[in-house]
Amino acid sequence: MLRIFAKAAGAALGATILLAASLAHANTAHVIVDTTSGQILESENADALVYPASLTKMMTLYLTFEALHKGALSWDSKIVLSENAESKDPYKFAIGAGRTITVKEAVLGMIVISANDAAVAMGEHLAGSEASFGKLMTERAHQLGMRDTVFTNPAGLPDPNQVTTAVDMAKLGIALKRDYPEEFKLFSEKYMTFRGMKLRGHNGLLKRYPGVDGIKTGYTEASGYNLVTSARNGGKEVVAVVMGGKTAAERDKEMAGLLDKYLGKPHSAQVADK
Repeated sequence: MLRIFAKAAGAALGATILLAASLAHANTAHVIVDTTSGQILESENADALVYPASLTKMMTLYLTFEALHKGALSWDSKIVLSENAESKDPYKFAIGAGRTITVKEAVLGMIVISANDAAVAMGEHLAGSEASFGKLMTERAHQLGMRDTVFTNPAGLPDPNQVTTAVDMAKLGIALKRDYPEEFKLFSEKYMTFRGMKLRGHNGLLKRYPGVDGIKTGYTEASGYNLVTSARNGGKEVVAVVMGGKTAAERDKEMAGLLDKYLGKPHSAQVADK
């Protein structure tokens, strides 16, 4: 029965990250970027090291889309849920170790309900282990210009060595939209159906803010409430990041305020009310 539960850095960089990571939970940050020009429209603490939480799954998805385009995966490929994957609370499909899901189910699971078992299983399938996949994730991040990011696991579960910045998350959001535009459309899904059950997503702005077309929420106790959002209005198109919100409502209100300011849509009060 389905249950829904709520290249590694060099020595010098690693030492810096270990020192800063102990303070990362105290940081709040935001940035909003014009995706057409690449111009940063506004930022605060955008280069401060913070914990990505489930925003990490954006890179797991980037590498999944890459594997699909290279022919290493198909949407119907079967992904085995290992005992390790099955152990990853709180959000997961939880259908049992040794069972399989399709790549399409894994992708939608990561996007809609932030399924940790799906993310870990995908990382293990593509790289053999979480640690190996973390190295692959970090290497690709640096290639995309995410110079301060280090990934250690596919799901974003707590690890003091797994850190990023708001500006790096914006770069990843832009890269997903630019490099995989068709697959990116899946980030607009508000629900998914899994084995006959309709599951609701976590991204409230998709339902409440016109023009938002994705992409990902994240939360751990150490990170606070994180959000990367892609939105457009007429000819304007932005990717914005809010890190370290005290509550999901506070995070969403801050995001809506940034979108109001640069897209010209006065909806932030409505978002806060809802």
